[in-house]
Amino acid sequence: MKKQMDQITKWAVELQSIAQNGIEYGYDRFDRERYEQVRKIATEMMAAKTGLSINVVKGLFSSDDGYQTPKVSTRAAIFSKQKILLVKETTDNLWSMPGGWCEPNITVKENCIKEAEEESGHKIEVEQIIAVNNHSTNIYGKKRIKRAINVCNVIFLCKDLGGKFSKNTETDKCSFFELDNLPPLSLPRNSLAEIKMCFEANQNPNWQTKFE
Repeated sequence: MKKQMDQITKWAVELQSIAQNGIEYGYDRFDRERYEQVRKIATEMMAAKTGLSINVVKGLFSSDDGYQTPKVSTRAAIFSKQKILLVKETTDNLWSMPGGWCEPNITVKENCIKEAEEESGHKIEVEQIIAVNNHSTNIYGKKRIKRAINVCNVIFLCKDLGGKFSKNTETDKCSFFELDNLPPLSLPRNSLAEIKMCFEANQNPNWQTKFE
């Protein structure tokens, strides 16, 4: 059973959502100023709860605009000869399927293809959606914290079309791995359960998309 969000965090999330929507749809500058104050209070509550700095909490929690909705990301499960392609993240030196936040001007499929090539150097063919998962945690440094706003993570089954890796700002290695020889995984970018699910999908021509 998933651990329930504590009451202080719930109040902070509700205040932040009200504030963000009010900033977007407020009638005049006085309304927006009041909503900005509500957002400031919600940010301070979350900072006090997590022990993180105000600036970090702003980045994770209260820096979006527009109507409050979940964030969307993609991951590419790229297979070749029953092995999955993983990249080594520069932020934590751990491994994940290529992926990242969805860009506002392209589709989730296009985002998957773009992120895969940027992080691994490989071109891919997207075959189907393996799963649409809810990610509710984030890693800051070595500390795992509850996300205030959930992430909708779309995992695609992809065919490798080849390419050449080049070290970049996000990843510094790229390699294919068998299921029983995986490197240390970067959480919550991808979990062992998700990697296993991707192998199952790759081996099942009748795979049905999983979603939460």
